[in-house]
Amino acid sequence: MPNKKRNRLVAIIDDELDITVLFRDAMRGIQGISIFTFTNPIMALEHFKFNRNDYHLIVSDLRMPGINGIELIKRIKELNPLVRTILMTAFEIDDELFQKYAEEQLINGFLQKPIMLKDLVKEVDNQLHIRQLQEHKTKLQ
Repeated sequence: MPNKKRNRLVAIIDDELDITVLFRDAMRGIQGISIFTFTNPIMALEHFKFNRNDYHLIVSDLRMPGINGIELIKRIKELNPLVRTILMTAFEIDDELFQKYAEEQLINGFLQKPIMLKDLVKEVDNQLHIRQLQEHKTKLQ
């Protein structure tokens, strides 16, 4: 039986459907990932709960109805602290608050809207690479 490598799951969560579709299409060139898109952060959280060990990256908008991006990321990190996170917003964010979340490893990356697709792909690649290095380091210990 061939050795089946686990696929790395990535979620894009934004309450605007066109953004999730655009970002998914931009990220399709990244090898070895399966991309899930959600316009409802509660549905995204439920999907994450069932697949927490396969998720490598969450890309979430800050402002969404029901639950905001920071609260969503907090809940996700409680379930799997190794998952990488990118927060995106069109609004100003308090630099001190962002710095605090970055230091706590709650938010691993930040993208200001409007986002250039090449910048999105670069940041996603970077976060996936960091996650891969973390896994390798864990295996060596």
